[in-house]
Amino acid sequence: MSLFPDLSDAFEGPQEIESLCMQCYKNGVTKLLLTKIPFFKEVIISSFKCEHCGFSNNEVQPGSAIQPKGVRYTVTINDKKLMDRQVVKQASAMFRIEELDFEGPAFTSQGALTTIEGLFENAIAGLQQQQQLRMIQDPDLAKKIDEVINKLNEYKTGDIPFTLIVEDISGNSFVENPYAPNADPFVKMEYFKRSKEHNEQLGLNQENEDAQDDEKEEFEVLEFQTNCSSCNGPAPTRMKQLDIPHFKQVIIMATTCDACGKKTNEVRAGGAIEELGTRITFRMTDPSDLNRDVLTSESCTVSFPHLEMEFRLSSSGGKFTTLEGLLYNVLEHLGTISPFSFGDSAVKTNRVNDLVETIHKVIEGKEFITIVLDDPVGNSYLQNIYAPDPDPEITIEKYERTQDQNDQYGLSDMKTENYVNS
Repeated sequence: MSLFPDLSDAFEGPQEIESLCMQCYKNGVTKLLLTKIPFFKEVIISSFKCEHCGFSNNEVQPGSAIQPKGVRYTVTINDKKLMDRQVVKQASAMFRIEELDFEGPAFTSQGALTTIEGLFENAIAGLQQQQQLRMIQDPDLAKKIDEVINKLNEYKTGDIPFTLIVEDISGNSFVENPYAPNADPFVKMEYFKRSKEHNEQLGLNQENEDAQDDEKEEFEVLEFQTNCSSCNGPAPTRMKQLDIPHFKQVIIMATTCDACGKKTNEVRAGGAIEELGTRITFRMTDPSDLNRDVLTSESCTVSFPHLEMEFRLSSSGGKFTTLEGLLYNVLEHLGTISPFSFGDSAVKTNRVNDLVETIHKVIEGKEFITIVLDDPVGNSYLQNIYAPDPDPEITIEKYERTQDQNDQYGLSDMKTENYVNS
């Protein structure tokens, strides 16, 4: 079972913990909810309530680590409906209203799960605090704050267009995209590198950050000249080493010919051939499974037991794609089968049409199937979204290669020890 379940997946309610009230120092109740926000990440929502003094407190904290980069959302508001957009604002995030030149600094409030309208309400509530005291001590300042509060109330209705910026140096804030997985026409999202001051605010070690940057430079894109396999003209090939989490390093190569326009790409696993073959069985249970990363090496066979299909899709080289991309590759493969319409071939054509129709339903999220990746050299991979914990829908089997398979991949005669004297 996932530590961060979806709210729709057999939701059993939040966990309740007895805890101390910091106002009256009597025991109250804290409710904790660990959940995942669609198309975002895990969050921890906490709510405290004291029955003795009535004190309450709500907070949202990230359930994942600080991200490699900060994130900045620029939201264009020109409709009242946009004010209902959900926002995860961490304590490390600031928000700014450009037209008002108003900014809510980072680390001045707790994390919250709210809406754009809720951001205005929280800002207004914060400004209204101590206003009566300011009226006595500094009437001019109190008057200016009242003017800002009035402006915020006007913009809160959504009748006046404005631009909202939410910037989080931890990268863990979020503005809802109701069009996901497509792009949001009202939101622009950018990532930025944190400064030394930002890392200090988050309690990060700058030396570790610099070491990570040096490590990234080792995986830079390399380019060398080759000949096009189609027209034999000069064509640059680009190569990059990529580290797949919880798997191994892979090498991505892409060639583009400016003369004839031919493009090729290939993925090869880095490191040695595995001692055992690997068979990965995955049972789809949700449309979001289509977004899982898949690496199929040139030795991998893809099969669909329920559809009685088996393909070698990587005869021209390995591919690093998603499950959706893999299914489109299957459709492309099925399209190469010659569609005769007479004799025994008519039965074959009907069978192909049924398979194409079924795969389209899977891509559309209307049907779920089981997918098996069988790789005798163990260099294929399917993303485990629960890593490092086991994925309940993935079964991984290790098996001994047959003698024929060892002969096929040149492993029978391969010597890695004492080869100089042999």
